[in-house]
Amino acid sequence: MKKAQIIIDKYFLTGKVDKRIFGSFIEQLGRAVYEGIYQEGSPLSDEQGFRKDTLELVRELQVPIVRYPGGNFVSGFKWEDSVGPKNLRPARPELAWGVIENNHFGLDEFVDWAKKADTDIMMAVNLGTRGPEEARNLLEYCNFKGGTYYSDMRKTNGHAEPHNIKTWCLGNEMDGPWQMGHKTAYEYGRTAAETSRIMKMLDPEIETVACGSSNLMMPTFGDWEYTVLDECYDLVDYMSLHQYYGNAADDTPDFLANSKGMDDFISSVVSICDAVRAKKHGKKRINLSFDEWNVWYHSNAADEKLKKWGQAPHQLEDIYNFEDALLVGSMLITLLRHADRVKMACLAQLVNVIAPIMTSDTGAWRQTIFYPYMYTSIFGRGTVLNTQVLAPVYDSRNYCDVSYLDSVCVWNEEKDTLTIFAVNKSLEEDLEVSCDLRQFEGYQVKEHIVLTNDDMKAVNTEADPEKVVPVESAASRIDGGKLSTVLGKHSWNMIRLAK
Repeated sequence: MKKAQIIIDKYFLTGKVDKRIFGSFIEQLGRAVYEGIYQEGSPLSDEQGFRKDTLELVRELQVPIVRYPGGNFVSGFKWEDSVGPKNLRPARPELAWGVIENNHFGLDEFVDWAKKADTDIMMAVNLGTRGPEEARNLLEYCNFKGGTYYSDMRKTNGHAEPHNIKTWCLGNEMDGPWQMGHKTAYEYGRTAAETSRIMKMLDPEIETVACGSSNLMMPTFGDWEYTVLDECYDLVDYMSLHQYYGNAADDTPDFLANSKGMDDFISSVVSICDAVRAKKHGKKRINLSFDEWNVWYHSNAADEKLKKWGQAPHQLEDIYNFEDALLVGSMLITLLRHADRVKMACLAQLVNVIAPIMTSDTGAWRQTIFYPYMYTSIFGRGTVLNTQVLAPVYDSRNYCDVSYLDSVCVWNEEKDTLTIFAVNKSLEEDLEVSCDLRQFEGYQVKEHIVLTNDDMKAVNTEADPEKVVPVESAASRIDGGKLSTVLGKHSWNMIRLAK
């Protein structure tokens, strides 16, 4: 059996967890909205058409913020189409995903849904086919109290009080040539700067997110971030990151090693942000919003066969297996390990479209990735300890010196709890792990939750929704202030300790 050690010190802190790190994403794409969170006429929906079963699962995840409405969709979004009487809203060809958008669900409906889901909103503005003026008008509609054209339009549409949305994405993936209104780094940086400046003139309390690279492999990565921030550093608050991972090669060790790639990506963007700050002799620290991340590859072949110009097709509907849940668990650990700089993150997406929740006309169920996301969201709040891991390593096809153990410790001093999240990536061996907790006098193991399965490709379906579910373990104990545990081969683990 391999051995590993987790080393922590209660005085060596990474940073406080911003709860928005456990955010998610809803785009007007596929069945994320229609048949996902919203289905008029369904016996499963409430009086507003919101799926009640979906709402229950979203609340179970305790999602603190949801990004909306895109994604690539936002670069062609005319927000005015999505408000007012539904029978007067125009249907439009939606160029990003090749469908017809009827706008029966729009901005105001999403605000109402978010309230029922107990979540805040991260709103994106269209900087593809539109610009600063339309972004300002949208902000006025959402946040201005009244007495102006767009705020009175909101009142006429049935929302007397402002939506009060405080987090705003300045476009989406503007470095991508697939994006409507794709721009050079300089063009986008100038546009982002002016948009943010004008929006903050209207509402100084908002925070804005500038678009970073669409993924780490973009040929402009690095130069894009530096050039964009060089133009808008003084006017924005966050830089975004996007990254998806897949296992088309069916190479599980390499697939699970992708959390190391995510870690390197975050560190690189932090370095670039700090380089711009140093150049400008700036005092403000640009933090990160990792506002698209997940596993995405299962649905690629099916999506290539879709006919264009349908409505709410089964698009990007990855059916997640057990090994996907392991990587999602590791990616959540990676985000927490960077809690000093990653303040927001969005698992993309929330329902049906590369999502932890799936629906049909007869019900909703939890995909495998639901569980590490839920437990980390609920119990990963507090202060991240500077968690050092001493463990055996391996080389994979694309990575070197990959630790078999991913782990992070989160201390909630107010509640006197300590939570250890850990993934054993070994496909062959259990891992014996120790951790000296004598600084946390009186703490005892309250529960050890394990997600594992003999079949790496096992999936949850509507017919068999509990194929991959967490179980309790008795493998963890404290003796003389020292924790010892055994993490089973290919397993995600959460060990909760409290006084």
